[in-house]
Amino acid sequence: MKSIKNHLMFILPLVAILLGVEFYLVFDRTTDSYEEGLKEGYSMLVVSKTPVSFDHLQSLNNHISSSKKIKREKIVTEIAKGVSKINEDKILGALPHFYSVHLNKYVSTSILEDIQSDLESDDNIKRVETFGSAYSSSYKLFSFIKLSLKIFIVFMAVVSLFLIIKQMEIWKYAHRQRMQVMEIFGAPLMLRSGVLFKVAIIDALIATIFTSLFFLYLKFQWAANSGIDIMMENKEALFRMTDIAILLIISILIVIIAVYSVVFTTKGEEE
Repeated sequence: MKSIKNHLMFILPLVAILLGVEFYLVFDRTTDSYEEGLKEGYSMLVVSKTPVSFDHLQSLNNHISSSKKIKREKIVTEIAKGVSKINEDKILGALPHFYSVHLNKYVSTSILEDIQSDLESDDNIKRVETFGSAYSSSYKLFSFIKLSLKIFIVFMAVVSLFLIIKQMEIWKYAHRQRMQVMEIFGAPLMLRSGVLFKVAIIDALIATIFTSLFFLYLKFQWAANSGIDIMMENKEALFRMTDIAILLIISILIVIIAVYSVVFTTKGEEE
């Protein structure tokens, strides 16, 4: 019973770290998809004196991915009702040219301002409307959520790592007689620490399997019945088979850090 408790005291903090890592991977993939939707749904309005080609717009700033000319005839029809054909043609000739411009990715507000500045530097372009207020609000909220998640994961990882190291110290004291005997016979530090590595790696495998099963459940059971559109539409982003390798590598790295931190710290104390 005590042995199971000791293993759980190592596995649970490690699972907490792996859950944080996987949640970040899922969040990153999901937000990439969400950002793609925001990018496709966003466009800025460019007003020019004379017709301007897409190549010219792109030469002003390489973030521009496409442009579509807005037909002026529709605008004239709305503002020139009841006006003669001659006057309608005059209004059409006096109107500037309007373009709906799309970007190649979801950019920060500072880059958006740079794009506006680059476009307005052209004498042929009269005005650029980026709808910056609405864009800035959504971008800042989006960035705040991502930053908050990163801070939380880092904080949780640091606390969990200390718990793992503390449990590793308990294991070291439990196996100190065996390690001391090996030291007397001249066994190198790596070989003496082998028992710690063996136990810790087994627990790392268990933690990786548990975390993977949890996210597989989220992907195939919870997401399908959650009723949350962003989860149902991005179900594939909730877990990928490559994530198992990522989680295993991270858990083993944590084990190595924990073992060496305990072994070298106590070695210095003994000396």
